Amino acid sequence: MTTGLSGIAVRLPGRTEPVDDVLVRLDRGTTERKMFRKVYGLGDSPVLAPGERTEDLLAAAGRAALAGRGADLVLYGHTLLTQELGYRGGFPDRLRQALGLPGARFYGLSHINCTSVLRAVELGRAFLGRPGAGPDERVLVLGGDHGSINDRSRFVPGMTVGGDGVVAFVLQHTGPDRPARYRYLGGAAGRDARFHSNLRMTPEEFALFGKVCAEQAVVTVRDAARRSGLELGDIDWVMPHLSNRMFWRTFSSASGIPRERICLDLIPVQGHNFGADAVMALDHADRQGRLRPGDRCALVSLGQGAYFQAFVVEVAED
Repeated sequence: MTTGLSGIAVRLPGRTEPVDDVLVRLDRGTTERKMFRKVYGLGDSPVLAPGERTEDLLAAAGRAALAGRGADLVLYGHTLLTQELGYRGGFPDRLRQALGLPGARFYGLSHINCTSVLRAVELGRAFLGRPGAGPDERVLVLGGDHGSINDRSRFVPGMTVGGDGVVAFVLQHTGPDRPARYRYLGGAAGRDARFHSNLRMTPEEFALFGKVCAEQAVVTVRDAARRSGLELGDIDWVMPHLSNRMFWRTFSSASGIPRERICLDLIPVQGHNFGADAVMALDHADRQGRLRPGDRCALVSLGQGAYFQAFVVEVAED
């Protein structure tokens, strides 16, 4: 059966702060701060307001995505292992209750950093395609982190600063009585174990990491396209990991995909929000009226480690 994504819901916290303020607190130099602002294009980052909690944002996004219906499985993809929700026991049970899904299976997906949300789609598809699965079963995917809990954990040297936005969407079989806005066509993953030191890499390793990420992102998107029966030139839009503009200029040059087809609008106003980025970019482009039925969109994520994940969806009729 064909699977699709529907009901994308984005929830942002109640305030933002300039990325430059984070860099000042981290005592980064003037040159690096100017690079983040003028070359990378990073402006503001969403952060929790006083009294806000990540799990409340996740619950609100999840309820919006479900739209009053149920789900048989909940997958929560996250990057950071230390979040405010981890300081209070019972998070899965509280979230299931808030979602109105007290009996649903609930699993967290981590240790693959910012690829966790897109990887959850592959795991959700495996669940829906297992022997004995019913055609009406649904998977709720949640994604996002409380990045501002710790400035050092949200800062990737030479790359980006993360924020607190979250997303939710439903993965389901598609059919005449089960429409989905985005039809899944094919996906691919990659890994380069040379960079396992993560944020403890040396400056030389960080420099090589940036180069390899640009190359491997192209390879992963090409593999996802081919598994969809397409070539890179058949991709209409790229919904990117919103790390910084310079990275995607390099990607554009290497892939041949025009820059204007890589949806970077959110970088100055919303920046990087860990594994939620590509889904946020897809939702934003659709709400802006850019997408047309039949458009093929590649969602791309990459993470420290180094991990790479991409899949292609085709836009369906409203």
